[in-house]
Amino acid sequence: MIAYVLQRVIQAIAVMVVVSLVSFMLFNFVGDPVDNMVGQEASREERVAMRDSLGLNDPFIIQFARFMGNAVQGEFGVSYRIQRPVADLIAERMPATLELVIISAILSVFLGIPMGVYSGIHPESWLSRSFLVGSLVGVTLPTFVIGILLIYIFAVGLGVLPSFGRGDAVMVGGWSTGLLSVAGWKAIIMPSVTLALFQMTIIMRLVRSEMLEVMRTDYIKFARARGLPNKVIDFGHAFKNTLVPVITIVGLNLGSLIAFSIITETVFQWPGMGFLFIQAVGFADIPVMAAYLVLVAVIFVSINLFVDILYFVVDPRLRVDKTVAAGN
Repeated sequence: MIAYVLQRVIQAIAVMVVVSLVSFMLFNFVGDPVDNMVGQEASREERVAMRDSLGLNDPFIIQFARFMGNAVQGEFGVSYRIQRPVADLIAERMPATLELVIISAILSVFLGIPMGVYSGIHPESWLSRSFLVGSLVGVTLPTFVIGILLIYIFAVGLGVLPSFGRGDAVMVGGWSTGLLSVAGWKAIIMPSVTLALFQMTIIMRLVRSEMLEVMRTDYIKFARARGLPNKVIDFGHAFKNTLVPVITIVGLNLGSLIAFSIITETVFQWPGMGFLFIQAVGFADIPVMAAYLVLVAVIFVSINLFVDILYFVVDPRLRVDKTVAAGN
């Protein structure tokens, strides 16, 4: 077990280094931040002095080494646009993004899995067919279209939910939360539903297909021949054997929620890290973009590492394979 986890940790570190290198290379093509920081009347000497002060004239290797050294210490420099430490900006925006992602993950998992299990057990029922028809909306419509439709219906048409913002946020220690106020809960409903809809439909369709496949296996038929109750067969045998692919897709989707939150936060003007990243792209604010991408990569890698460990716990075949390999 320890060797398995250590191997995955080494792979995660290698992935982080590669992601940081690729993302840092791409920043050279988003524009020159000096053009946005100084006026049009600035002289060439002033521009060169500004680039020297920011370290933009240094060779790429030196810039990347400096960036990685600071990133390991949790330092990402100062925002070119706001002139504040990037770590402080990320800390301010992170609670909004994490609350949005957590609520969306809860909706997608705790609605998608039961819907998939039911439609897999009762594939011919009208409710299962309704789930499949509804899932086509979440799969085919882009996230921003769903968000605009929800705004048009519930904010413009009915006027029951706010169209933008986070509502009233309350400070609890150093954490800013909107989940302790009615306005905060109203504000998070549409963004969380928008973000969760695509992931929920993917989870539902995956669980349904896995359940249909498992229900046709011989051991399920044998369990029915033995007279076992349907609940034992459906949940004790069938659903248990669908957990490995479900864990995979759920783990990847949780990481995808962080990435997809950029679009949702932009549509609803949600004051999170994704919206901060979009603003940074428009200004060529390299420290903010670098910090955001590294943070998203850390979350992705951490979730995948956790999923790999769950594999080892849930699937006994992995433990058997490792034992056999060690014996040989």
